[in-house]
Amino acid sequence: MADLNEPRRKLDAAVAPRPTRRYRAAVFQTYVLIASAAFVVLAVGARLLPYFPIDLKITRAVQSYHGVIFDRVMFDMSWIGFLPQSLAFGLVPLVLLFIAGLRWESVVGLLAAAATAVDAVVKIIVHRPRPSIDLVKVLSELPTSAFPSGHVLTFTALCGYFAFLSHTLLKPSWERTALLVVIPVLALMMGLSRIYQGQHWFSDVMGAYLLGSLWLALVIRVYRWGKPRFFIHQPVAPEAPKSTGDHAPA
Repeated sequence: MADLNEPRRKLDAAVAPRPTRRYRAAVFQTYVLIASAAFVVLAVGARLLPYFPIDLKITRAVQSYHGVIFDRVMFDMSWIGFLPQSLAFGLVPLVLLFIAGLRWESVVGLLAAAATAVDAVVKIIVHRPRPSIDLVKVLSELPTSAFPSGHVLTFTALCGYFAFLSHTLLKPSWERTALLVVIPVLALMMGLSRIYQGQHWFSDVMGAYLLGSLWLALVIRVYRWGKPRFFIHQPVAPEAPKSTGDHAPA
């Protein structure tokens, strides 16, 4: 029986020596452990406390700026995360990937988008109240739990996945560099917008970034596991995914 892992092992060996791969794996595992522990601490704190002192300080500091352009950008960023436009943001790129022949990339993208379901479950468990209009300015009161920020969690998972695909599938170019800069900036702006509009605390946003990055790590592992097994003969980018620091032909 053919060894399905053989293409991946050959590819890894060609891209980076074994000590380098072990170092990368150790760094990744360390991050997963630290991020997981940090998220649990934040989640427990959010369950017990409506907000932390630093949450109030950061929200008031962010809301102290009233630039017209800044306000417009913050509003537009948050608007993207609400239905139905959030469906367009998440699903349209995946449909385009599938049409372009990147079938496995599109399929795994659905797993990244499933971060929305993860958010719903955590919200039920933690059940933290939203920022109060007695404490900060609130654009509009929402009925759901505050922790974590669903906008930020889903945006982190999807944007992170699109950034991963850009780095993995595109050849080095100014377009790829631009994508790798713009995508993370958008994810950071989403978190800032949720604080600016008074619909989430800083700790809600940080919890979402942590959980979103962990979900993204799972998504990437699924992508790397399945690509050489099931979609190596797809029309576009059939190669097994290369390790960080290299790229596959587009």
